[in-house]
Amino acid sequence: MNSILGILIIAIGSFGQSSSYVPINKVKNWSWESFWLTQGVFAWLVFPFLGALLAVPAGHTLGGLLSSGGGVAALKAVGFGVLWGVGGLTFGLSMRYLGIAMGQSVALGTCSAFGTMIPAIMAGTDLFHGKGLLLLVSVCVALAGIATIGYAGSLRAKNMTEEQKRAAIKDFALGKGLLVALLAGVMSACFNLGLEAGKPIAQAAETLGASSLFSTLPATFMVTIGGFITNAAYCLFQNYKNKSFGDYSRVTRKVMTNNLLFCALAGILWYSQFFGLSVGKSFFEPGSVIMIFSWSILMSLNVTFSNVWGIILKEWKGVGKTTMTVLIIGLAILIFSTFMINF
Repeated sequence: MNSILGILIIAIGSFGQSSSYVPINKVKNWSWESFWLTQGVFAWLVFPFLGALLAVPAGHTLGGLLSSGGGVAALKAVGFGVLWGVGGLTFGLSMRYLGIAMGQSVALGTCSAFGTMIPAIMAGTDLFHGKGLLLLVSVCVALAGIATIGYAGSLRAKNMTEEQKRAAIKDFALGKGLLVALLAGVMSACFNLGLEAGKPIAQAAETLGASSLFSTLPATFMVTIGGFITNAAYCLFQNYKNKSFGDYSRVTRKVMTNNLLFCALAGILWYSQFFGLSVGKSFFEPGSVIMIFSWSILMSLNVTFSNVWGIILKEWKGVGKTTMTVLIIGLAILIFSTFMINF
């Protein structure tokens, strides 16, 4: 029962993340790089910092917690965060070229596999016996669901005219989008590697009396700082290249307020996935298969909810019954993969 509760908490956070791209449509008179940087301030700095404070035991400071063990774990987490930032950056571009549904499906599917299997392999897990085999099968089932959804996306693209593609997704580009999404998935897996590197911080927090509900949030903050560095550098360069620095000053106060509010909303919705992951994992038995598989559970749920939003936003409008059937089968496989280990 505790595992089911943990999965439901992760699902709530996942729904928030999958909803975080919806506020984009409410941002006015800003270029992509201006929006991405501004929402990043909230998603990767403000809310992760507030979340990290929840893990600080009474009588201690966040700085003292992060410097435990000489600060090596924190620096490693930031380093993986810089690499993850490349994934986060290209992740946004994959939405631009493929839409919310297909873009997240390809990127998160790759991220799910690499982010789950690499830490397990590095920990010396035998993937062909016992718990390791169960983990491998579970990841394969999740990937089968994501691949099925990807196939539905290819059927949609094949049966749509260029005009229809542009109407559904303004900058639709299948080839470019797939390459960007694959790169995003591989690099995004570094987020989980950063969380693994930051485990000593979580252990130190719990030793000092912090609740296990929030103990991984300081490491999350370190990873997102690294990601912010990468994204800020790129976005500021694009501001310079496209002469879009004026986005932050040319708009009226009303538009600026509107944009900041929706960027903040996008930021907190995005961060909710990792807040939910931290709280949800506290209900899993340490060292269990479901604990190791938790990253894949989050990614699978992100894909599921992103495709639900894709349907709501009419990205699948006009497709045939066969395409929708394939999509629904893929979603069903993904949902099954999140619960199969528990059963």
